[in-house]
Amino acid sequence: MALDQCIILAVKTNPSDHFLQLRNINPKFENYKCDLTSVNIEPPQPGSGPEWYKYFLCGVKGVFENITGDFPKIGMYVALSGNVPPASGLSSSSALVSSATLATAYAYNVPLDKKHLASISATCERYIGTQGGGMDQAIAYLAKKGCAKFIEFHPELNATSIQLPSSAYFVVANSLAEINKAATSDYNERVVECRTACRILSKKLGFNNWKEVYRFANLQTSVGCSLEQLEELADKELPKDNYTVKDVLEALDVSEDEFSESFLTPNTKHMKNFKLRQRALHVIQESLRVWRFRKTCEASSGELLSEFMEQSHGSLRHLYECSHPSLDYLVDISKEFGIGARLTGAGWGGCIVALCDSMDQCQRYIDFLKEKYYRDLPQAKELDLDNVIFATSPQNGAEIFIF
Repeated sequence: MALDQCIILAVKTNPSDHFLQLRNINPKFENYKCDLTSVNIEPPQPGSGPEWYKYFLCGVKGVFENITGDFPKIGMYVALSGNVPPASGLSSSSALVSSATLATAYAYNVPLDKKHLASISATCERYIGTQGGGMDQAIAYLAKKGCAKFIEFHPELNATSIQLPSSAYFVVANSLAEINKAATSDYNERVVECRTACRILSKKLGFNNWKEVYRFANLQTSVGCSLEQLEELADKELPKDNYTVKDVLEALDVSEDEFSESFLTPNTKHMKNFKLRQRALHVIQESLRVWRFRKTCEASSGELLSEFMEQSHGSLRHLYECSHPSLDYLVDISKEFGIGARLTGAGWGGCIVALCDSMDQCQRYIDFLKEKYYRDLPQAKELDLDNVIFATSPQNGAEIFIF
């Protein structure tokens, strides 16, 4: 679902030049200007995150690559504001990329098909160096007020509206442990492990095109099995807790050079160990939880939803290993309060999302966390806690307002 928080762009086009001029209302971020006839996005140096404007350039470049015929020369003046906390797991980077994609598509008269724009946004964000999926971008465009969305990518992008139980209310709490997923290799390491696990299973099952079968959804379709059966297959065929590079090369029957060049990303070539079974089991079991969450909502029952949230976080913590001590503590004390919660976003910091059964419980839970977690947290001393922990509800996705 989309949150109340958003990125807002004020855009003016200029047909007499071909420059992009970006101004961020937040003085913390420098202004930027470039020639739109030569958009170049250099990946960040190891250990440092990308400059903020490069996320905008991703959206611009993504749209430009989808323009056919004569390329119009149009300048863009853009002022940007927003209240999505950066590096908090609330997809501020994807929100910026998606808003840039939408603004550029409108300015350059590219058809505004939401699914196509979501696909462009997901693909072009990878220019920044992270091998993301497409969930954040899909919900940025396809979200509907009052509903959750069940998003599928295969055989094509589709979003089904799911009516949440009337008793379901959400609270987002920022741990204030910041993480920029483009500044480290952690995110891409998990992607590599998942794809490697899927390819090994594909090869063991005798698929000649095993190199192309690197998503579990594709594997499930190819095998024609249920998620439960796929889970059993992964647990059986990936028995080791740790796989070395040698183990992987033997399982795939490829050379070390081919593995490095074809299966690793630039910032994961250092990897020596791979937790394939754990990553595979997380992805498959999480898919099962999503299906069960949907069925529970369709039955207008909220009793099991908190349990699904807790199970999800446990898997992210122990199998996918993308949590953070601060997130784990927030989830643990939420359970102490009687609330189910999980990390949201890429992990390694950022926010949790918790499920309450009434607005009254939301407020009591917020007060509880302010006292139990934030009161003695040094990072929270000078902050307005209403921007750090807040109740929210499903909102609409990207919109254009013309003045």
